[in-house]
Amino acid sequence: MHMRRTNFLASIRRRNGHAGIVNPFTAIGRQFGRARSFASNNPVAANYAIDGLLVFGALNLAGSNNNIFAQRLGAGDYHLTMLQFLPQIINLFIIIPAGLFADSLRSKARMVSWALIAASFFFVIVATISFVTDQPLYFFLVFLALANAASMVYNIAWMGFFPEVVEPERRNIILTLRSRVGILISLVAPLISGSILAAIPGEEGKIIAHQVFYGIVALMLIANAFHLKKIKATNPAPPKKLKLEEIKKAGSRLIRNKPFIIFTGAALFFHMTWHLDWTLYFIGQANYLYMNEFQLSLTVAGSTFGQFVTLKFWSARNQRHGVELPMTFGILGFALTPVAMTVSTALPIGAGPTVFLVLHTVAMMFTVTVGLNLFQCLMSVLDEEYRSFSVSIYTCLMTLSNAIMPIVGVAIYRSFGGNIVGLRITFAIVFALRLCAAGLWWLRVKYNQKHDNNGN
Repeated sequence: MHMRRTNFLASIRRRNGHAGIVNPFTAIGRQFGRARSFASNNPVAANYAIDGLLVFGALNLAGSNNNIFAQRLGAGDYHLTMLQFLPQIINLFIIIPAGLFADSLRSKARMVSWALIAASFFFVIVATISFVTDQPLYFFLVFLALANAASMVYNIAWMGFFPEVVEPERRNIILTLRSRVGILISLVAPLISGSILAAIPGEEGKIIAHQVFYGIVALMLIANAFHLKKIKATNPAPPKKLKLEEIKKAGSRLIRNKPFIIFTGAALFFHMTWHLDWTLYFIGQANYLYMNEFQLSLTVAGSTFGQFVTLKFWSARNQRHGVELPMTFGILGFALTPVAMTVSTALPIGAGPTVFLVLHTVAMMFTVTVGLNLFQCLMSVLDEEYRSFSVSIYTCLMTLSNAIMPIVGVAIYRSFGGNIVGLRITFAIVFALRLCAAGLWWLRVKYNQKHDNNGN
């Protein structure tokens, strides 16, 4: 037994290149060395990984605080729906002009950076809101909506810029890396913020902590604005002049783009079912599962962990089967989340939060394909000549869903009594609709396969 243990230890030492005990700092140094080597050999992938780290971290830190901060400022159920409704209504007015403007630029990189700078500015205002007004809730809703609008402009410009930088065969690999880094920071950020909030005893101290978090968000976005200047387009789309004739031509081309129309219809129906319970989840967690700040952060971290551990698996399925079919499983994963809420609220209060965390984490193991694949599916049906305009139309429709459907979800919940029974009935409706959305997407996949086999 002693000899076997000695041989085992010796094998570990040989694998690490020395005869002594492994120094953890040396191991960490090697990992940093490998990361530096990768960055020097793959600069585009490394730069997009840093982009994911900063943007996912910032927006996740803000998003995990929005509902509970609004509640501390006095928000009710419908005020919470305004966190979704107001930003999306503002976005509806800027999405198409932003897309047209992006298509008119020789370089979309500047638009990406300036959008981040604008978002950072609005988050600075959000961070100081309770110090400058007696009605912080309404100012918070307005300036958070403006920050969200600037983030939307960033997203539109980013989606138009990315295909100009990365060739199609490398997109899944680079997006997987960006998502992996983004998911990691999204795992850490809510745990840290939730732990800090749970440790602070008074409401006044918690409000100040929220504001510090928004200040950190602003710093991360401004850092990314300057970092993205390192990324250069290798295949820029020719700029389009902002003329009425050009807009008519873009609209005409869009209407005749049948793959885009079919994709957008299936994606819109899925988003409508997805957005339906966004506010209801927080209501269920806070009002019926009685989850505190740390438990809420654990839910976000659990969701992120579930996506992280399966990201490599789903990326490999994408490489093998394409990005269309795995997306179906992502939608089915979202169909499981209403089940998690329904089951956990039927249990004793002490057990409900834990069961919800476990079931929700399991469901999230499938949903990583939505974030990873949906954008790639969209890119495959875009008109190359009017890429940003097409993205804007698509985003406009998804934004409209994001504005309306959370309010519809709360209205359904209230129509059934606004109590635990109403919550469960509403989640049963959401479950059924998401199954339909998965079926519709699967039919689209089969339709595409049939037409590909026929050579159309």
